[in-house]
Amino acid sequence: MHEVRPRKDRRGVDLISDVLPFGRLWYDKPDHAIGYAVHGSRSHDAVIRVYDDHGNVIETHEHKGEFKGHLPANPMVSVLASGAAAVLAKALVLR
Repeated sequence: MHEVRPRKDRRGVDLISDVLPFGRLWYDKPDHAIGYAVHGSRSHDAVIRVYDDHGNVIETHEHKGEFKGHLPANPMVSVLASGAAAVLAKALVLR
């Protein structure tokens, strides 16, 4: 859950969320805060609520995350890695 609230000093808005490292970020426009919240939650679902000066919700944005799970291991990478390990082992033995 993200909240976009007007700043008390009337200098832009704060993006507030428990997933932000410092709890809140300052933006000049609500659209910039919403864009950051959507971009930062690409991998998971998010709800972004925009409030007015009186604390009323004036907009709600719901974002569905795009995370589909882990990709299956590529067998070719495993073969290449084991081949590289064999070459390295052979080089160490030949020393």
